[in-house]
Amino acid sequence: MDRVALRGLRARGHHGVFEREREEGQTFVVDVVLGLDTRPAAEGDDLTRTVHYGVVAEEVVAVVAGEPVDLIETLAQRVADTCLAHPEVQEVEVVVHKPEAPITVPFDDVTLTIKRSRA
Repeated sequence: MDRVALRGLRARGHHGVFEREREEGQTFVVDVVLGLDTRPAAEGDDLTRTVHYGVVAEEVVAVVAGEPVDLIETLAQRVADTCLAHPEVQEVEVVVHKPEAPITVPFDDVTLTIKRSRA
């Protein structure tokens, strides 16, 4: 399985369980790694036989900026579902970063990683 990776996709979202998170919003960063067979596209140098990563990037950002959810688990699943809606994508790994999480101690980042596949 070949991999196409999009790292550091950023969008402002209003996700979280606290009222302040919902009202003020915060920056979320998402990484996706798409698993697919790129041989058909490479053989014919044909964009229509692979996933258009520019389109995927726009869709992921739209999910993050879209309808608020309480949990980053739910957000990650929505991103995974969006990626798997592309027929060429057989599997996806999604990492959601929440660097502005409401934690009372010093920290660098909070992340959640999920892996999903068609099978």
